[in-house]
Amino acid sequence: MKRVGFRAVFVLAMSWLSATIAFSAIDYVYETGEPQKSGWPLTEAERMYVLKPEYQRRPGSEKMQYLPKFWPAVPSAGYWSGTAWLDTHAKLVEYIAKNKGNIDILLAGDSITQQWGSPLDNKPLGPAWQKHFGKLKTANIGIGGDKTQNLLWRLDHGGVDGISPRLIVLMIGNNNMFFTPETGVDAAASGVAACVKNLRQKFPNADVILIKILPAGEPGAVFFEDIKKTNAAVEKLNLTDDRKVHLLDLTADFIGPDGKIRQELYTQDKVHLSPEGYERYAGRLKPLIEKIMK
Repeated sequence: MKRVGFRAVFVLAMSWLSATIAFSAIDYVYETGEPQKSGWPLTEAERMYVLKPEYQRRPGSEKMQYLPKFWPAVPSAGYWSGTAWLDTHAKLVEYIAKNKGNIDILLAGDSITQQWGSPLDNKPLGPAWQKHFGKLKTANIGIGGDKTQNLLWRLDHGGVDGISPRLIVLMIGNNNMFFTPETGVDAAASGVAACVKNLRQKFPNADVILIKILPAGEPGAVFFEDIKKTNAAVEKLNLTDDRKVHLLDLTADFIGPDGKIRQELYTQDKVHLSPEGYERYAGRLKPLIEKIMK
């Protein structure tokens, strides 16, 4: 039997440990049948997989099982129709590739993030951002309609490759509220937490400001109330035990004395923000960003 020297054993052990650490960094609560768990560009098998409607790819679907509690915390490419969502992601991958290297701030999230001003809309970052943070090199990877699971997939498939942000501003989870009757709010909160952990693993030197989901809709409606419950569930996850994670709650800024949203801060849909809403948002972000950047 061939003897293996100590050095060879040590190298093998360290290789195994490195592989174990790398695996744990992308280890999710459920493993789907997705053929390419990470990386960009996509293989042909992966492209065919993600072009199926999202409900056909949810955790459990490959086993004909109904497992909604896993949906928000397991990466899943979004789907609009045909290649539309994937093409949108590809456009942001290209945008990030043109901004490789050090940046000050990465904005990550859904439509509320996208509407700060996005390459997807051929718009620069808007007046509120420019007023308060115009000197900071910022990249925006928000996509309207994204849920936590969609952002997770983008982060793992080229969405942030090659950049090194000092700070990440994350707001995600609003679109998960459409599915809380199936998933429950605890699952939605776990999806938010998974996004934070993914970003911290990818960028261990960066701080993350997690913005709680903004109020939306009317008090008493399931959507409105589940936002409150999800935010409370996120609070219980103690994400700020990691000193580089900061939790910012803007609820009091966007809710009036009557318990309803401050209409002047929203558009007519009572979900998205008006220019005044973005000014309020930026104003509350500013002290925390300045503190972190110092």
